[in-house]
Amino acid sequence: MIILSGLPFDISALVNEYPENSVERQLLHAMSEGAGRYAYDSLNQLKFELLLRKEIVNAARALYKSGLSFAVFHKSKANPEYWNRTGNGGFRLKQGAEPAAAIEDIFTNGRAYATECATAMVIVYYRALLDVFGKERFNELFPEIYLMNWRIEEPLLREVGTPQTAADILLGDRGYFSNPDVNPETPQWVGENVIVLPDSLYYGHGIGIATADEIISSLNANRRTDATQSAHFLDSVGRPNFKRLSDVYHRSAARPGPLVWRPFPPPISARR
Repeated sequence: MIILSGLPFDISALVNEYPENSVERQLLHAMSEGAGRYAYDSLNQLKFELLLRKEIVNAARALYKSGLSFAVFHKSKANPEYWNRTGNGGFRLKQGAEPAAAIEDIFTNGRAYATECATAMVIVYYRALLDVFGKERFNELFPEIYLMNWRIEEPLLREVGTPQTAADILLGDRGYFSNPDVNPETPQWVGENVIVLPDSLYYGHGIGIATADEIISSLNANRRTDATQSAHFLDSVGRPNFKRLSDVYHRSAARPGPLVWRPFPPPISARR
């Protein structure tokens, strides 16, 4: 159910603003008909979440096509023009490097990069935010970027690293396939972080775009010999704080031009 300003929201008018089979239309139907309760203070907040979720889906597809390789942290790599590789295998934005250009380089020069699946998810979020906010505002909002697993230093993205039980699994959610009986010799197969895509597909870095059965099959192929539990999809998801990001976005859109200073008027003389 969608709640707008405290009241149930009828999606019939809004849904026609989006193309047939679009991510936004699918989201509106899933949220309106699902078991979850999705409350918004304004229509702008709802529209922003639809927009950002769409761009998360687009960014996941783009990262899949980028050529980014899978690597455990001690074998990770990044383009040194934009990133300093830290001792733990993370990537920290170089001083003087433009944040937007550094994120975009991962997508256009992916073969210069290698990392594991959690970091790839965070890269997806940054690209989605870049596409939503635009280069100039993105650079202002995210002047320092650190890419390393779920060690998210950016307050606007911190929630994606803490999954919560969800009544509905929605497009653009960050989900997780767990492999409890993983082979200890291949610990990187302990699970797969994924972005939920349309058509019952998921993007997981290292596996690619696949169905749930295909991901489970890949994980099950990397269990210990005495395994008794199948890999499975968890009912919890990571989601950014869409409302907070929406407020930042709409403050940016309403932000006035450069402030023009005018001299103060002369003081009023005291009456005699």
